[in-house]
Amino acid sequence: MPDSRDPVEAHADDGRDLYEVSTWEVRTVFDRLAAGLYSTGVSAARVFVVLLGVFILFVQFALGGLGAVADPIIGVFTLLSAVPALGLAAYVWYADVTTSEPLELLVGTFVLGVLFAGFAGIINEIANMGLEWLGLTTGFVGFLSQIAFFFVVVGPGEETVKLLAVRLYAYRKPQFDAVVDGAVYGAVAGLGFATIENAIYISGQTADISDPLNLVAAGSGITAVRALAGPGHVIYSAFAGYYLGLAKFNPDRAGPIVVKGLLIAALVHAFYNTLSGIVPSVVVALTGIPWFVAFFGFIIVYDGIFGLLLIRKISRYRRAYNEAHDEESGPKKSELTEFDA
Repeated sequence: MPDSRDPVEAHADDGRDLYEVSTWEVRTVFDRLAAGLYSTGVSAARVFVVLLGVFILFVQFALGGLGAVADPIIGVFTLLSAVPALGLAAYVWYADVTTSEPLELLVGTFVLGVLFAGFAGIINEIANMGLEWLGLTTGFVGFLSQIAFFFVVVGPGEETVKLLAVRLYAYRKPQFDAVVDGAVYGAVAGLGFATIENAIYISGQTADISDPLNLVAAGSGITAVRALAGPGHVIYSAFAGYYLGLAKFNPDRAGPIVVKGLLIAALVHAFYNTLSGIVPSVVVALTGIPWFVAFFGFIIVYDGIFGLLLIRKISRYRRAYNEAHDEESGPKKSELTEFDA
């Protein structure tokens, strides 16, 4: 591996002072000022991003109909819609063979996943408006534009903001001390994103319904659909999070590793969005079965394939971890032998 040091530092005596020749450290008042300004600027940027997310969420509650979640019926539907995604995220957490992640980091990542969903929503809305302005939303051209929209905007945008929820908080903490931790926090960020997305869909679909019985009937249907869609977000962002963890422990190749994780997550996400609108309709046309049954079958197969791939990746880490530690190194979490093949 090539020496990353400057030639002066590489060939100088160990005792030679190379401050501001080929090395640097905080020594002078001006150094401290520069370091302080940089640290303050980075912290201010993080705070600004979080506050912007809070503002967007507030606007969604005030103007976008999210306030309907305060209705007990809508609130229960939202919670129910998140149960499958919660179960999958809990499994990823359980499958982490290293030390368990602290609750405050898991909760913080979940909250950031909720907040940053608004960024993706704005990006998607602007892109949609652009397609409408260009007249690319109808006919076969509209069909192709929608597919391009999934691959260029929705997949990359949503996976990036979910990864940002991990990178901004949990990633910087010393408790993020293993590659597989990235999958755990990625899954939790996906859970937060799925929860607020479900709330938006359920609130929007039931906004004009005042009768409680009709509200329950309509809400049950959209809740069932959103409950099926939620685990996908956990799977996609767990993949991206795993590669973020890999990047943390391979800093010389961090950029390409993060990009690879985002590409995997974005492509799997975009293919889901594309195929979920095509495959169930084709199955219905060929078999005559109800649309929801065809949609349910598609979700089970699609998420099942990529969920198993995620589990195999985590299981491979588990095996490597166990092989690298002696039997006397202390108790470990139980093996998930059914996924070790």
